Amino acid sequence: MPHTARTLVIDTATAACSVALIADGVVIAASHREVGRGHAEQLLPMIAALPDGGRAAHILVDVGPGSFTGLRVGIAAALGLALGWDARVRGYSSLSLIAAAAFAAGRTGEVAAMLEGGHGEVFMQSFAPGPRPLDALASRAPDAAIAALGGRHPVGNGVRWLHQVDPDLPGTPSLPDAADVLLLPADLATLPPRPIYGRAPDAKLPGGRTPVAVAAA
Repeated sequence: MPHTARTLVIDTATAACSVALIADGVVIAASHREVGRGHAEQLLPMIAALPDGGRAAHILVDVGPGSFTGLRVGIAAALGLALGWDARVRGYSSLSLIAAAAFAAGRTGEVAAMLEGGHGEVFMQSFAPGPRPLDALASRAPDAAIAALGGRHPVGNGVRWLHQVDPDLPGTPSLPDAADVLLLPADLATLPPRPIYGRAPDAKLPGGRTPVAVAAA
């Protein structure tokens, strides 16, 4: 199959590391691991194990929010491969992918997608079926996130922080998976390939610079 008909998907925004190769709207190969740390060591071998080394004319990468280091690993790999392959790179939000997977699994009504953030906070954004974003990305303390739910079902690994405040709160823990990217509408898979941090990260760039937080679309 020609490389021009393929899309490589890279997701390293969270404790999971996953890749998928898509052709003609079908996932032809994929790998998903919960690694915690060490995305840089895991990612390239996972891509190399895909058919034809994952070579594709299009690359989609999770741009966050999520782990500062994980985001930079995934985006750097996507941009590096795109340069070598003369491929086009676009991004998608980890929260929109989690919401899309929840709806595909049968969740009805609105959801609040959330991922673990820094200092015990959660990155949070609400979605209607589609998925369709209902508000802007925010970083909230668990009690503030619970207050902002508005009856929406929480999904994502940030649910763990909420359960520390309210153990009886319904919720579906999950992590983004590259193989689910086909669940996203086209307009949510065309973000620029730059990180969405959600809040100013604690990590510093060379020279002591702090990366600028970017809000989700």
